[in-house]
Order: sequence, then C-alpha cells, then structure tokens
Amino acid sequence: MMTKLKAGISGTGFIGPVHVECLRRLNIPVKGICGSSSQRAIDSALRLELEKGYSSFQEMLEDPEINVVHICSPNNVHYEQAKAAMLAGKHIVCEKPLAVNSKESAELIQISRETNRIAAVNFNLRFYPMNHEVRSIVQDEAEFGKIFTITGCYFQDWLLKDTDWSWRLDPKINGSLRTVADIASHWIDLVRFITKKDVESVFADFKTFINNRKKPKNSVAAFSNKLLISDEYTEVPIENEDFASIMLRMKDGVFGQVNVSQMCSGRKNRLFYEINGSKKSVAFDQEKCNEIWIGNRDKPNEILMRDPSLVHQEAREIISYPGGHLEGYSDTMKQHFQKIYRYIENGNFNLPKDFASIEDGHYIIKVNEAIEKSAKEGRWIDIES
Repeated sequence: MMTKLKAGISGTGFIGPVHVECLRRLNIPVKGICGSSSQRAIDSALRLELEKGYSSFQEMLEDPEINVVHICSPNNVHYEQAKAAMLAGKHIVCEKPLAVNSKESAELIQISRETNRIAAVNFNLRFYPMNHEVRSIVQDEAEFGKIFTITGCYFQDWLLKDTDWSWRLDPKINGSLRTVADIASHWIDLVRFITKKDVESVFADFKTFINNRKKPKNSVAAFSNKLLISDEYTEVPIENEDFASIMLRMKDGVFGQVNVSQMCSGRKNRLFYEINGSKKSVAFDQEKCNEIWIGNRDKPNEILMRDPSLVHQEAREIISYPGGHLEGYSDTMKQHFQKIYRYIENGNFNLPKDFASIEDGHYIIKVNEAIEKSAKEGRWIDIES
C-alpha cells in the first residue's frame, strides 16, 4: 500500500512496536514514537529505527508531518490522548478500550464528528480471514439457517502465578475491569461483527483467584515470564477479576455465553467460539487461526483451510498469501490498518466503515459497563441505548 499519510505511535510497550512493524509492511511511513518518558521514547526510536523519539505526546501532536496517531499507551490515558489528537487535526487508531467509561467514549464520538477526524479502535481479531469467512457463512440463511446459540471462551495463562505482574492489575491505570476489558471485549466485538447481532442484555459472574500479588520493584513487560525473588517485590491486593462467566441475550433471540480468564495454564491466546444454527454449526479457534470447523447433521463434518481459492470474497480480500502459506496475529493488524488508511485517503467519510470504528469501541464499553453492573448486582442488565 502506498500512502501520503504518516503515522506517529504513542506507547513503547508490547503493542506499540507491533503497530510499527505492521505499518511498515504496508509501506506506511512511521515518523516517530513517544512513551512514558523522553528516554524511553529515544531508546524505542533507536531500537525501531525511527526518525524521532518525541519528548512528549504533545510534541508529537505538534509535528505537522504526523497525520495519524496510534494510541498504544495504558488505558487511563486513551481518552485524553484521543481527544487531544483529534482536536489537533489528527486521525487516530486507538487500542481498546477507547476510554475507561462510556461518558468519555461518547464525548470522543462527538469530537470525531465535529473535527471530521476518523477514529478507529483496534479490534484487530475481526481480521483473521477465517472470521470474515464465518461471517459470510452465517449471514447466508439459506446455507446456515437461523442462528440459535454462540458459545466460547478467551483463555490465556500469562497471569497464572502470583509473581506475574502487569499494569493491567492496577485499576488506577487499567480501569475497574481487567479480564473483561482486555479479552472479553475482543470476543464480544468479534461475535457481534460476525453475526450482526447486538447484545441486548447480560448476566455475569466474576472471580478473583489470587487476592494478593507480588509487584516487582522494576517494571515487567506484559507476557514476560520473569521469575521474582523475595527482595524484588511488594505485596499488592488485587481488586479486579481473574475470571468472568458471561451470558448474553442478543438480537433476534440469539443466546450467547463466554468464559474469559488469563489464568488457564497452557492456553497462550485461545479465543474460541462456536455458532450453532438450524442447518449447521461453525467454530473458530485463534490458536488454529488458519482453519474453521463446519459441523453438519446429515453429512461428514468439514475442516476448511484458509485458501483464497476456497473462501467467500469477503475473506479473500484480506488474504495476502496462497493456501498453505500461513498468516497469523500480526497479519490481522496489517489488514485492519490497510482498511483504515484506505478509508482516510479516500476522503469520503460518509461511506460505510469497513473497519472497527469509534462507535464500535463506544458500544463495547457500554456492554462492559453492563457486565460489571451485573456481576455486582447478580441480575440481568440491559445495554443502554
């Protein structure tokens, strides 16, 4: 992809450099990066071979060469950075959550409209080609029938031990929800995207298994397996959820249920769903992301591999390589960013958005707030319109 647009990255942790790498694969120039300190920005710019390590987020916004800001910073600054970037005339691509509450995300929608800036939320997991293929299958009622149920999970193991630490464990930085905001949000956005069915109400139950964790004196990157010794940490009480079980009532009588946890040994990044219809079923597992399972009543079940010659057009459009040449996690961001940048360059912002929009990000925050309220009150909670 060739573009006149130039990007700047906010965030030097795990996901910021991933954005840099994916943008480069699209030939989208990345000028520089900023972080929690000037030195971290300089170090990251050197490591990533970027032109500029900005001393602050504001300095990056003042750079007239930057057209699109990628917000990859901790959750508690997403709102203020997104707002400042759009008011400075920049388009934004923001990691989820868009904000820590729906009041803030609603304000960001209004600012996006007033400034005529495009704002995307990086629900990149939509962009596994096989998720687009499932979308094509279930939208064909003649083939799939009426959707009955959607069940699944999102399991990881990187917070299994009491010595595992991340800023996501701190509600002041992450927000009051942890596992729900971090991974259930991806699952719910994905099944909503695939089925085109909004969530109407939720019932949730939470559990915290480790009530006190060992916070290291020095920062530890997410997904690291660093082992700590006794004089390197302090005991910290944990206030947010290790596990959530969520039931969903969706549009047109569709029922859903998902379990999410980051304490499932051996599960590195398993987003799984199964959709059951009146004529067949279909299932996807992110740890086997180049295939889907198709279940049949009256003939053998099928495994469909990712192959541009075998899938629907919607999936074919986001496949870059022939069948048997595997594509994975980073490719989802490449495909998502390509959609976003093409839309911005087209310039007609009245066209339907073929990427995860700011409105999608706001909607998921409202669902998350209902999930949290349900867990606290022990009852079904409707999603506010």
